Amino acid sequence: MLPSLRFDRVTKTFVHHTGPMLLRERLIEMMRPSRRPRFEALKDVSFELAPGESLGLIGANGAGKSTILNLATGLCLPDRGSITVNGRVTALLELGAGFHPDLTGAENVRVNAAMMGMTRRQSAERFETIVEFSGVREFINEPLRVYSSGMMVRLAFSVAVAADPEVLLIDEVIGVGDQVFYAKCLEKIRSFQNDGKTIVLASHSTELVAMLCQRALWIDRGQIVQQGTATDVVAAYRAAGP
Repeated sequence: MLPSLRFDRVTKTFVHHTGPMLLRERLIEMMRPSRRPRFEALKDVSFELAPGESLGLIGANGAGKSTILNLATGLCLPDRGSITVNGRVTALLELGAGFHPDLTGAENVRVNAAMMGMTRRQSAERFETIVEFSGVREFINEPLRVYSSGMMVRLAFSVAVAADPEVLLIDEVIGVGDQVFYAKCLEKIRSFQNDGKTIVLASHSTELVAMLCQRALWIDRGQIVQQGTATDVVAAYRAAGP
């Protein structure tokens, strides 16, 4: 069976910027990389996930968790190593990413659905399901700028799960919102797991990782400290202290 997601000795570096860069400077940097100092966001990271497995990513801020998710989506490319993804990927990586504050909730649903690969027909067929799951029906025709952060997450999560991905990537945002919607998110994730979907969850909540994931990967300063069962990795991470 082909893995849903595979990282093979992946290294990713970024340039250390000393200050803001103009667009012109960024374009020049892309075409003619400078000799500015670089830092390794990831170094020789390897892991493999079979269909239906759930992996929790734990570690301090800046450890490399979000870089793993960004690489898995193809938003950036590795400097070295290879990444294999089999199946449709949907990602929730940043609060409100892909949403426009001047568009209504309904308009943002349609735009975001298209960005996630849904056809216009699929978007129309799933629109009511998305709105119902999000719980923001009374605000769906209001501009997004009047939404709270929790409402935006509800809408974003609802569109993401409606896209019916084979691989779902989540970066922390599941913890934003009220307890009722949080419980709905957990129920939906468990439903995805029962359907054989692959999930990668980056979170500071070791309780959430232990509850939802079979496996975990502890990363620090771009390198894997430990990977294995979620129970073992979370216990080791907690024992290490702050």
